[in-house]
Amino acid sequence: YYVVDAGYPNQTGYLSPYRCTRYHTEQWHDAPPPESMKETFNHAHAKVRNVIERSFGVLKMKFRMLLNMPSFPEDKQARIIIACLALHNFIRESRIVDREFHACDADENYMPMPSSSASGWPEDEPLVEDTNMNEFRDELAHALFYGV
Repeated sequence: YYVVDAGYPNQTGYLSPYRCTRYHTEQWHDAPPPESMKETFNHAHAKVRNVIERSFGVLKMKFRMLLNMPSFPEDKQARIIIACLALHNFIRESRIVDREFHACDADENYMPMPSSSASGWPEDEPLVEDTNMNEFRDELAHALFYGV
C-alpha cells in the first residue's frame, strides 16, 4: 500500500491517517506524547511519510532533472528514475561524501524541499473509505498502541 496524506481516502492500496486527530510532525514538538490508539498510529504514519518526503526531496536536489521531468515517454521517465536511484545507491554504498545526503543524515527534520500536501484527489468528490482498509488501519493502530 501507499502511505498517503489525509487528502486521500483510506482505500485498497492507500493507507491514510485518521482525520481530526493530531498528525503533522510539528504538532508533536513540545507537546505530550500520543495519548490514544489513533494518535499513536498518526504519529508513526507521519514519521514514515516524513522519511519518504525527505528521501524524494534529497533525490530531487541531487538529480535536478527529477524536479521537472521532461515529457519523455513514460518508460523513458521510469528508466531515468531508476538510473537516479542506482546512482544514489552507489553513492551511499561507496560512502562518497555528499552535501545533500550528509545534511539529511545529520538532521531527521531536514527538508530539502517544501512538502506538498496536495493529494491530487478532486476536492468536489467525497472521500469514500474502504471498510477493509479501515479495519487494517485499526489493527495497525492497536498493535502500535498496545505493543502487540
